Amino acid sequence: MRFATYEHHGTTGAGVATDDGIHPLPARTTVLDLVRAGLPAALDAGRAVLNGQAVPLAEVRLLPPLDPPSVRDFVAFEEHVEGVVASVGDGGDVVPEWYEAPTFYFTSPHALIGAHDDVPIPPGSRLFDFELEVAAVVGRDGSSLTPEQARDALFGYTIFNDWSARDLQRREMKVQLGPAKGKDSATTLGPWLVTADELEPFRDDDGFLALDLRVLVNGELVGQDLLSNMGWPFEELLAYASRGTRVRAGDVLGSGTCGNGGCLAELWGRRGAQDPPPLRPGDVVEMTVEGIGTLRNTVVAGPELPPVRPARARSRVRVRKG
Repeated sequence: MRFATYEHHGTTGAGVATDDGIHPLPARTTVLDLVRAGLPAALDAGRAVLNGQAVPLAEVRLLPPLDPPSVRDFVAFEEHVEGVVASVGDGGDVVPEWYEAPTFYFTSPHALIGAHDDVPIPPGSRLFDFELEVAAVVGRDGSSLTPEQARDALFGYTIFNDWSARDLQRREMKVQLGPAKGKDSATTLGPWLVTADELEPFRDDDGFLALDLRVLVNGELVGQDLLSNMGWPFEELLAYASRGTRVRAGDVLGSGTCGNGGCLAELWGRRGAQDPPPLRPGDVVEMTVEGIGTLRNTVVAGPELPPVRPARARSRVRVRKG
């Protein structure tokens, strides 16, 4: 089942997306409410509205499917890391530590945008990029989950575009911290949340979801990969995220960017040139994930802000004057 959050004639609602459109759920019901209620209850709530009248998709603005408590983004594709190390990092191979355990950073849940929203270029950036990912949504609270427990705790999946200002990211990561402003301007989530049972037929013999992932820029294919090329399946990412801490129902876990052109920076690193070029206003980025759907966002000019003031010189005195 596909759960969507949408805006229609100035009113925000949640519903079930079908080929007929969106079947509204009862007023004030949110997709996060359904996630917290658990998958069986959510499916029952969805089935209850399928016979009702649907709102045509052409009449709605799709919003991010849910308002998550937190968003973690992993880096689970080795091929992506190989290319980006050469582009955004300082060259060299994938560090041995990448293979030891999944790595993630927290990104802003307040910067999520919808499947067809415009995406402004972050202030000061000249190297704007997309990142094609899939995200899993946690279906219940937990702590120190085993991978087996984590698989049962996954509610569903959606597409995740981790828009990235590569020039800002590069500066931040030289300080051995971040990414921060290189990543928090926008994250597209959508077009809806597909429940986990819908994607089980795509699971391969190794336990990975073998979904086809594709990204086009201005109608030209730039990247294509299989989700099953992840170094760890989502249940292991969730188990690691919960290790020694708590996860909440509704938390979003990004897979990290796929390989084979899942972002421009990977291609820049492999080719030694900005080919294709960084994103510019007017560029249209379209991402399609098998079994989930399609995002289509247009890049627009961002706000012009004053330059950031550098740190002032400090004397490092230890005593106040006077």
